[in-house]
Amino acid sequence: MPEELIRQTEQVVREKLRNEPTGHDWWHADRVRSTAVRIAREESADAFVVELAALLHDVEDYKLSGSEEAGPRFASEFLTSIGVAGEDADHVAEIIRNMSFKGARVAPAPLSLEGRCLQDADRLDAIGAIGIARTFAYGGYKQRPIHDPEVPVVAHDSVASYLASQGTTINHFHEKLLLLRERMNTEFGRKLAEARHRYMEEFLEEFAGEWSGER
Repeated sequence: MPEELIRQTEQVVREKLRNEPTGHDWWHADRVRSTAVRIAREESADAFVVELAALLHDVEDYKLSGSEEAGPRFASEFLTSIGVAGEDADHVAEIIRNMSFKGARVAPAPLSLEGRCLQDADRLDAIGAIGIARTFAYGGYKQRPIHDPEVPVVAHDSVASYLASQGTTINHFHEKLLLLRERMNTEFGRKLAEARHRYMEEFLEEFAGEWSGER
């Protein structure tokens, strides 16, 4: 039965995110699902809840829908419609509601163990080589400049400020991505984050050298 519920969820997510151009596509959901389940097993978390939440976490997300409630609401209603127990559907919706980064100086929302596993997996896909590619894909989609040294990095202190940000793509590394290594919840997540974090640092060093004409 759980396998059939996962299959139905996977089918819907594939369809909804199939042509999504911002880096929050089906393959992102699939990668996050694989990593999140791996972390869940390491942490003795409920892998079923983690897998459902991982698959659904970007469906109707604020970045795409403009609504902070659309994603959790879709997850809850969809899972209930296919026969997922109410407490599991609610748990998935609550994870999706609270897992996103909302600003460097914004206190994170409390998460269950399952939520912490998924948050780590999602953040791992935001850093490293794939994270760099996804960052520029999203920046292009939002028509943001790649870099402007006259635009300051902002440590956002409110959700509204972070969500309204129109900063450059390079600034996004400093405003979010380089902060994620220290915000991993699990030992497994921290271990995987180390190499990906270093890769981003090396990329930014090379970028700065080429930008200045020193390389």
